[in-house]
Amino acid sequence: MKLKSLITVIVVVFAFSFCAASCSNDDDVSTPTPNNGNDTTGNGNNNTSTTKMKITIGTAVFTATLYDNPSAAAFNTRLPLTIDMTELNGNEKYYDFPSPLPTNASVGGDIKVGDLTLYGNNVLVLFYKNFNTAYSYTNLGYIDNPTGLVTALGSGNVTVKFEKQ
Repeated sequence: MKLKSLITVIVVVFAFSFCAASCSNDDDVSTPTPNNGNDTTGNGNNNTSTTKMKITIGTAVFTATLYDNPSAAAFNTRLPLTIDMTELNGNEKYYDFPSPLPTNASVGGDIKVGDLTLYGNNVLVLFYKNFNTAYSYTNLGYIDNPTGLVTALGSGNVTVKFEKQ
């Protein structure tokens, strides 16, 4: 009888240990990978173009690639642009354009560090964390190598300069 109880306890302990290990909610600390033109949302508007732009945040300079879609092309016509972006949710900076851009939003998908999107038809969003979302965005482009982006953006509002390259 004692052996049966001991075996039951051992099985329960292993079951809880397995669940605790597999159900962990640790933040993703892996090196972020930009979308690099891959259409993870299924909307078909993420073909990478050769259009490059420069993004300056303080002394940090990043190169970004715009997608080949009407929204990104319209955004590109507004460059150069220096804007004050507002912190939101600990994962993004955003700016409200005074006038709309064309959209082709898709619902949900994986957001990557350095993704540049449009929320609605007039909110520019620059993401600095990886996560999955159910919100709808129009993809504009991505930072080619987002190393240092989190540090450059900081934890509050920030001035960002977008320029044609």
